[in-house]
Amino acid sequence: MTRNAQSMEKKRILVVDDDDYMRDSMTETLRRKGYDIEAAPSGAAALELFGQGPFDLVISDLKMSGMSGMDLLDKIRQVDPEVTFLMVTAYGAIETAVQAVKKGAYDFLQKTPTMLEELELNVEQILKHRQLVRENKTLKSALNKQFDYIGTGTQMDAIRSLSKTVAESRSTVLITGESGTGKELVARSIHYQSPRYNRPFVKVNCAALPEGLIESELFGHEKGAFTGALNRRLGKFELASGGTLLLDEIAEMAVSVQAKLLRVLQEREISKVGGDDPIEVDIRIVATTNRDLEKEVKEGRFREDLFYRLNVFRIHLPPLRERKNDIEKIVEFFIERYNKDNGLTVEGVEKGVLEILTAYDWPGNIRELENAIERAVVLTRSGPIKAACFTLPCSGAATRDGAEFQFSPGLTIAGAEKELIMQTLASCGQNRTKAAQMLGISIRTLRNKLNEYGVAKE
Repeated sequence: MTRNAQSMEKKRILVVDDDDYMRDSMTETLRRKGYDIEAAPSGAAALELFGQGPFDLVISDLKMSGMSGMDLLDKIRQVDPEVTFLMVTAYGAIETAVQAVKKGAYDFLQKTPTMLEELELNVEQILKHRQLVRENKTLKSALNKQFDYIGTGTQMDAIRSLSKTVAESRSTVLITGESGTGKELVARSIHYQSPRYNRPFVKVNCAALPEGLIESELFGHEKGAFTGALNRRLGKFELASGGTLLLDEIAEMAVSVQAKLLRVLQEREISKVGGDDPIEVDIRIVATTNRDLEKEVKEGRFREDLFYRLNVFRIHLPPLRERKNDIEKIVEFFIERYNKDNGLTVEGVEKGVLEILTAYDWPGNIRELENAIERAVVLTRSGPIKAACFTLPCSGAATRDGAEFQFSPGLTIAGAEKELIMQTLASCGQNRTKAAQMLGISIRTLRNKLNEYGVAKE
């Protein structure tokens, strides 16, 4: 269900009060606002209604005959610990109402002549907050799931932990790593785990900013600021107000604009093109790059002072070739994704295929692996993926830089033979004829060896 569809659903509210007049007044007031209302004259009746289906909000009087509002809160939270509860109380019971809030009620509302007007506003605010909390949980859950996209090994667990810690602060973050390692995903994770989660997340691809319009794109412009500026325009910094601005591939930014970015980071204000007065901005900057910024600084292509401003917290994503233990989890993630996207029923990979995938170095990192898995899933359609579904280029570990294989002490002769065969196959894109030639054996011998390893025939 889409977010728009969810927002249009009628919100269900349970109103509980043993005073008929007060219960009816609250019920009628909220029904006029379009809410789906159920009313109960007692705590016991409320529990019965609550057991028949979920409610978005429970509004209860604090003092009732029989079961009190406090007791009702305890019992309902045993059924649904995350239920949103608004307590209604007379002036003299405010201290008890405060205790109810400490026990889990969202807030309390005093019985005053203007209570019904306040009730409308409070309910609207409470339901908006509840919706934001739900969306945030959904986003966090999705992001945690998507972290499988970039791995769950020791290195990635450390990055996940650091991202969560950094998210609570306002500090600038620099995310480095080769193309295809998942830098943008980590940036989004930081935003949605931060107090800014319900504010904008705006991405700027610094490499794609048009020459001559970079300042206008970032900082905005006033009407008539230059030829073609027919209207006032908000820049990316203003669009990200209160939220997070991702400066993707920051090393591609012109040095002249780097100076203005540095000023923004220092002074927390921008100046529009053609504008006179500076505008304060409250944003969190996250920058990414696949370049060595220290080298860029030394060679004069990146300002040293800007580098230090950005490099408050650095998160480095290692390439896939340095964490091949993650490949199995990533493969599972993409098989599940492309099964769902295409309505297919692929069931993992055949025996030996994972060894082929881990033997290859994946210079394009996770993005390259994703493309390979997507293709394999579409070709396979159902059942396990066969080795023949992968056509990896001859740039794997077997031929990398012309280096010889280096095996660790303790590896058996049989194990070394298997590793050599599998890596050679991977380097040849599973071309068995070419692999046999490289290994100096017959194609029949190679087939026999692969059968022995449990690798299915092509």
